Amino acid sequence: MVFDRRAGLLTVAGAATGIVVWAVAAAVGLSAVLLASPGAYLGIRIGGAAVLCALGAQTLWSLRQPAALQNAVEERVSGEGRRAFFVGVATSLGNPKAGVFAVSLLPQFVTTHGPVLASCVALGVVWASVSGAWFCCFVWAIDKGRSRVTRPAFRRVMQAFTGVTLLCLGVAVAAGA
Repeated sequence: MVFDRRAGLLTVAGAATGIVVWAVAAAVGLSAVLLASPGAYLGIRIGGAAVLCALGAQTLWSLRQPAALQNAVEERVSGEGRRAFFVGVATSLGNPKAGVFAVSLLPQFVTTHGPVLASCVALGVVWASVSGAWFCCFVWAIDKGRSRVTRPAFRRVMQAFTGVTLLCLGVAVAAGA
């Protein structure tokens, strides 16, 4: 599946939203449960692995479609901004390491003399903004390079590579690597 620039930016916005959710979870102590409860951490890890594997399988499955049908599907999919946003949110929330990062890093920069919740949320917004800015630059670069790599043979190779990579990442996350 090929997304356009708008869908890429919406995916980035979804991932940034997930980061802010992790920051809020860290602020209210929910991320600490992941550190204290191996079962909760395992559940989040398996959920994240399932999302990655589903995305990888969907990418590989779309290789079975004829090129003409695939182009028609891509034209339809390119307008599905809501789906792109939720893929970003699911990917971010399905990453338990982001939760551990939020609970271990953000509190180091919060003083006990101020509003802890507001400080953690503000730090989460900064974290999401920096990550979002980086990925927006990445989306821009990919969009500019798209004209060079839109040949069908190159796209199929990259789609296969992406699908296999997502599946491997899903397996690695499930295995705890």
